Amino acid sequence: MLKHRHIAALSVAFALLLAACSPKATGTGSLTPAPAGEQPHPGGTLTFIVNAEPPSFDGHRETTFALLHPIAPHYSTLYKFDPGDLTKVIPDVAAAMPEVSADKLSYNITLRTDVKFHDGSVMTSEDVVATYNKIIFPPTGVLSPRAGAYAAVESISAPAKDKVQFKLKYPSASFGTNLASPWNFIYSAAKLKTDIHWYEKNIDGTGPFTYVSNTKGQDWVGKKNPDYFAKDKSGVQLPYLDGYKALIITDATAEVNAVRSKQAMIEFRGFTPQQRDDLSRALPNDLAIQEAPWICVNYVVPNTKKKPFDDVRVRQALTLAIDRYAGSTALQKITIVKDVGGLMRPKGPFAQSDADLQKIAGFGTDAKANKDKAKQLLADAGVPNLTFKFLNRNITTPYEPVAVFVLDQWKQVGINATHDVKETSAYQADLRAGNFDVALDFNCDFLDEPDLQLAKFWSASGLGKGLNFAYYDDADLDKKIDAQSRETDPAKRLALVADIEKYAMDTKAYQYPVLWWYRIIPYLNVVRGWRIGSNHYTNQDLATVWLAQK
Repeated sequence: MLKHRHIAALSVAFALLLAACSPKATGTGSLTPAPAGEQPHPGGTLTFIVNAEPPSFDGHRETTFALLHPIAPHYSTLYKFDPGDLTKVIPDVAAAMPEVSADKLSYNITLRTDVKFHDGSVMTSEDVVATYNKIIFPPTGVLSPRAGAYAAVESISAPAKDKVQFKLKYPSASFGTNLASPWNFIYSAAKLKTDIHWYEKNIDGTGPFTYVSNTKGQDWVGKKNPDYFAKDKSGVQLPYLDGYKALIITDATAEVNAVRSKQAMIEFRGFTPQQRDDLSRALPNDLAIQEAPWICVNYVVPNTKKKPFDDVRVRQALTLAIDRYAGSTALQKITIVKDVGGLMRPKGPFAQSDADLQKIAGFGTDAKANKDKAKQLLADAGVPNLTFKFLNRNITTPYEPVAVFVLDQWKQVGINATHDVKETSAYQADLRAGNFDVALDFNCDFLDEPDLQLAKFWSASGLGKGLNFAYYDDADLDKKIDAQSRETDPAKRLALVADIEKYAMDTKAYQYPVLWWYRIIPYLNVVRGWRIGSNHYTNQDLATVWLAQK
């Protein structure tokens, strides 16, 4: 089935890339507001789609939505983003916002005292400290891909059972917001002490839903936690739902059919423009649609530990060969990619101007000149007819069409790469083992924040361990990333980030974006209390989601 799906994706994508541009879809819809005076209705089971399997159950370890969407409802975090205003951070198991010292080096946090794990034990500061020590200072053998985002942290302590203190080495512009990371599930200190790997295969959180079952390749089921600590603004116990069922559906056509037949109510990651329009026609009175720019992008990642990708000329040729502007025009009509951008989200607060971005290799608008230079670099490196395997993930949206586009661009400069497509667990295992030549990776975050977007660029044997799949070590780049993190002046920080983009994507050509994503969520309009954000990670505990009566 995978082989046939892959061939179909190749055919469709190539045809559309070579065809004339079709008219832009219209009538895409928007968020359907609840009727005036409508109050949340308790009860019911939310069914939603997840189009990949989680590699493990440990949020601290993994980087894929395939973990967060089915598993986040079982857990709480220290802070989270307000479901009603996704730009605002609010307490979760914390009782209040942090008290920050005058020198901005000490964050003192008071915890709620009414939080229980699903096994009945009471959460204390010991659990929060153990959780963050695992994330920020992981012991040998424990993977923590986001440790680099907390490089400013010197120590974490528990002055009392309801108090936690973070000590920083230097003031950090991003630290407070990073405490709302949706990946930082609060774990039991006792369980971590018994087995630091326990959460990779087991569930025990403090979140709104308890674990019921998990059938590999089929579904993930959770039910309402009667001891959940949170209430809504009216004092009503959360969550509203009786439970949820995440349906594991990896085929794109089957996903659309599940929503069309009302077997599933929503898919939280994103559908293509075509899928959106098909559902709009099929369910004109039952569909709501939300759309937003996305802090998510696919990266081309050469494995610098393998020849000839240890040669910067080869890596530069790979990026110069890609006409991102032509790709944007074609691909945004068939999948969830849209804007050309660097390491920061296009049009976001840290994005370079178009003029500055176009000075970077691979981002100039003269496609012929770029391709001619790519051919020359390959010849100079002694590999004018380069061949290799291009590792990719078996998710049709947008991995396969993006890869097909890139393969076609490379072919135009004499590069013949084979598309090596694998399911999520095997794909990530190959990335982590360095078992690939060049890969189509992804970089998705919950916030426009350089400390997050640049976490992938730390040295692979240092803070980039588990996230930097280009496998280089570069002390100069580490210093640049550290310097921007310490800079609290916005204009100066912007300049430092721009210098990193030039160095990492051009001078060294370590890894580089193809196109940034655009999020489209068509869903049954009985689903209430969920708002789209600029990412598919936050707002997924489902505590405030409810179902309208029809």
